[in-house]
Amino acid sequence: MNDYAVVWPRSPRTAEPVALAPRPTSLEGRRIAFLWDYMFRGEEIFPILERELQARIPGLSFVSYEAFGTTHGAGEHEVLEGLGRRLGELGVDAVISGMGC
Repeated sequence: MNDYAVVWPRSPRTAEPVALAPRPTSLEGRRIAFLWDYMFRGEEIFPILERELQARIPGLSFVSYEAFGTTHGAGEHEVLEGLGRRLGELGVDAVISGMGC
């Protein structure tokens, strides 16, 4: 009989789960930021989202993806490292992150 090592296909857990931030009960009067990886039609899609959300939810305001830079590729580490601080500086309540395939 041959002896074979038993192998588990998943790697060991290296990070503990983190509790999610509380979600707002309403988006009314909130400030929403758009984040984008500059990969697929965000310049077309985000204006549509903004228009349609403003038509449905009173008092929304938006921060353009241009205020942050790309979340993929050159400079992404700097953008993501400072993202929490930048969102706070801009008074953002929620984020819509768009990524392309």
